[in-house]
Amino acid sequence: MNYYIFGAHPRGQTMGIYLEQLHSDWNNLGYLYDDEQTNPEAVGDVPVFKIQGEEELDVSARVYIATRGISFAHIREVLEEYGFAPDNIVPVDPVLDVKLRNEFVKEYFAQRGWEFRKIDDIDLPKVDIDSETGLIYVVKSAVDAPLAYDVPLKKYEAFIQAGRAIAESDLEGVTLFDSVGDSISDKNRQMCELTAMYWIWKNACTGEVIGLEHYRRRFILPEGWQSVITDGAADVILPVPLFVNPSIQGNYLFRHERAPWDSMLRNLERIHGKAVYEAAKDFYENTGCYSPCNMLIARNTAFADVCAFVFPVIFSVLEECGSIDDNYQNRYPGFLSERLITFFFYWKRDEYKVIYADKSFLS
Repeated sequence: MNYYIFGAHPRGQTMGIYLEQLHSDWNNLGYLYDDEQTNPEAVGDVPVFKIQGEEELDVSARVYIATRGISFAHIREVLEEYGFAPDNIVPVDPVLDVKLRNEFVKEYFAQRGWEFRKIDDIDLPKVDIDSETGLIYVVKSAVDAPLAYDVPLKKYEAFIQAGRAIAESDLEGVTLFDSVGDSISDKNRQMCELTAMYWIWKNACTGEVIGLEHYRRRFILPEGWQSVITDGAADVILPVPLFVNPSIQGNYLFRHERAPWDSMLRNLERIHGKAVYEAAKDFYENTGCYSPCNMLIARNTAFADVCAFVFPVIFSVLEECGSIDDNYQNRYPGFLSERLITFFFYWKRDEYKVIYADKSFLS
């Protein structure tokens, strides 16, 4: 089958790698775009075309739209006007992305001799879960945009307000705050959900199972999920990894400023030693999969261990790099910690058993 991918930046490139891995007999005719952004002339040996340009495209081919969802309607209109059949235009929505991601990651891990276990594939007892044994903290803040509709908390979930120290008031319905006790709540504008993660580590790392997720991003967990940890089948639940091209490091440096990344590597060596630094450097340069969003559910010892690994590095990077004027780039502590958490559980894979779960994105 012949196909195009609409989008030549990381999302589109990732889709190209998914399809190349999963459908080696298919033919990628090119990457498409229609805006004035700077785009590469080619992705590997696959050409990149501006759809309003003079190139003649094969309108009988399928087109996968691999951009932000907000652009889907416009791109579909452009493609149909050019002559592509509506049935051959495939937006890569969250459902398709999850399907392809899982299929790809399973093969990616197998090729490297790594174990990829999904929580959905384990036979779990159908038992009620109580918050005394395990609690997942759902991070909210005063600057969050409202959801289109309320999503009720499960009995094992509780909201925690991050950045309470710099907010004007308590959020309605929230009873846990990252500003009580040992706290870095005042750093929330830069550290985002990490201020809640730090608070849990220092003040509430007592339950057998501890989790962290977002008001917009929640783990998709089967009934009885907690027994995976309490019965010893796993120590940690992470989001199914996201693949990025050309590597974790290459993708980070394409999307973000370089100084925090270089500082992170220097401080990994200074704080955790040369062996960790060399392993991390190799991992980041030669691996394309990481678990995003700073989400995890873990046995309390594993939660404390990863925090003790991550936070000294992040604090050192903050001391060296300070603030960045751009609000998005200024959130580099959270972007770095996603990669640090992923590496930590790779480095400790013989000590902590990891299992993966899909996540939802609430609009």
